[in-house]
Amino acid sequence: MYSFEIDQNIPKPQLYDDLHSAALALVDGESDGIANMANVAALLWQFLPDLNWAGFYRMVDGELVLGPFVGKPACIRIALGSGVCGTAAASGETQLVADVHAFPGHIACDAASQSELVVPVIHEGRVTHVIDLDSPDLARFEQEDRAGIERLARTLAGRI
Repeated sequence: MYSFEIDQNIPKPQLYDDLHSAALALVDGESDGIANMANVAALLWQFLPDLNWAGFYRMVDGELVLGPFVGKPACIRIALGSGVCGTAAASGETQLVADVHAFPGHIACDAASQSELVVPVIHEGRVTHVIDLDSPDLARFEQEDRAGIERLARTLAGRI
């Protein structure tokens, strides 16, 4: 059993340091990518405030396919270049979206979502997954969130 004590009220850089350490502990020695994604999704859900969805999409045969997550049921398949997740996967670039309704082609899996952060996981030069965080709050995500999740994506590459 894992038990982490992470204070959500600390400065974001320290919060992400603590989340990174906890994620490393969760994936250490575990070779099953699905198990690792499931635990990391649960970790993010538990310790990042103001989320309504946290999880992964996997690159399968040229499209994104739903992976482990916490939140309401989600879109199962997303074409590359479609919506925030598909754009992140196609470009290999993080998408930090303050207002998803202003994002061209946004896919509304949960009508409550107002902002989104999607970070590609790149392994051996190609996007293999994306980490997707949704919030019911406008402009929930900041550059510190981006940096923290990008660091996590680099750490998870090759482990999921």
